[in-house]
Amino acid sequence: MTETNVIVGAGQAGAWAAVAMRRAGFAGRIVLIGAEPHHPYERPPLSKTWLTAAEEPEPSWFHPLARYAELDITLWLGAPVTGIDAASCHLALADGRELRFDRLLIATGGQARRLAVPGGERALVLRDIADARAIRARLAEARLVVCIGAGVIGLEAAASARARGAEVTVLEAAPVAMGRAVTAEVAGFVCDLHRAAGVRLEFGVSVTGIEADAVTCADGRSFPADLVLVGVGMARETTLAAAAGCAVENGVVVDALTATSVPGVFAAGDVAAFPHPLVPDGLLRLETWRHAQNHGTAAGEAMAGTGRSYDDVPWFWTDQYGVNLQVAGLPGRAARTLLRVAEPRRLVAVHLDAEGRVVGVSAAGAPREIRLGTQLIQSGRVVDPRVLADPTVPLGSG
Repeated sequence: MTETNVIVGAGQAGAWAAVAMRRAGFAGRIVLIGAEPHHPYERPPLSKTWLTAAEEPEPSWFHPLARYAELDITLWLGAPVTGIDAASCHLALADGRELRFDRLLIATGGQARRLAVPGGERALVLRDIADARAIRARLAEARLVVCIGAGVIGLEAAASARARGAEVTVLEAAPVAMGRAVTAEVAGFVCDLHRAAGVRLEFGVSVTGIEADAVTCADGRSFPADLVLVGVGMARETTLAAAAGCAVENGVVVDALTATSVPGVFAAGDVAAFPHPLVPDGLLRLETWRHAQNHGTAAGEAMAGTGRSYDDVPWFWTDQYGVNLQVAGLPGRAARTLLRVAEPRRLVAVHLDAEGRVVGVSAAGAPREIRLGTQLIQSGRVVDPRVLADPTVPLGSG
């Protein structure tokens, strides 16, 4: 009987897993199931060109439809999965269909978090094409935009709204921007970009309600708005995995080969919690473009029987006001930060742990520093901080 490998989730991780599986030599049936009606597409443009372009852009597809046909990958789109029976190796879809599998990959990602406050339904979130279209339509007329959340998505949306000519205010409950992703030095650099563009930033703000024309806060202040955008993170879609018996710890727990606690079931991408050399004391959870692609690829190879331990250095990027910021490693685990370059639109920061090992590098307008910094992170060696702080000495020297 022909083996069937099924992927639930047709986002970045799922799409790349399917292709990797076939490239790794799996000759059986591959079925890629997605809840959205679109075949797999890139999400990063949704907070950038999708909001600023004069005409609605064409989605950035991972692969053309013909590529899936060429690789004999079956697409079931617009088909939400409602249940997984791991014991009998069957899953059920909302339209009544059932499908047997030999191996299963859960790549369900997550949903944008919404604010549980009065009027929270008035705010728009950004996760998929439908969300981007709704925001585009509102930005055509919105003049006063409030973005709740100063994470990457919230700040990219704020920059896009500002580019459309709106007056923009960003409200953040934490004391700094992008708190989970960067250090205070890098957060300050990003905030300076926004303030230079005329964006108002308010930190330590607790939103209590969203009215028809304003956002209200616990300190009594009210911020006028004819459009409210919420970017306060993602809730991982672990319901199916948990019901199938997979261990879940704020993500579907997998090993270094992307296997879950249930034999024959794997997980990858945003939904997964996985071991990594940079986190020896726990599990890592990432919500980035490259992680979804590479972790999905690793899962596809593992399901084809050619797996490898996944230890890619975390990396993400963001474009705001024409400045490309890249972050490699895990700056949040650093004990100290050294600034090699600190200019209004250019920055290079190296993040060290207590022993002097490089655990992260942040660079704006300096992609070469990211490449060299990634090599330092991978090496795990202690580096002389005086050398790291000297911008005339290439990273990796000393």
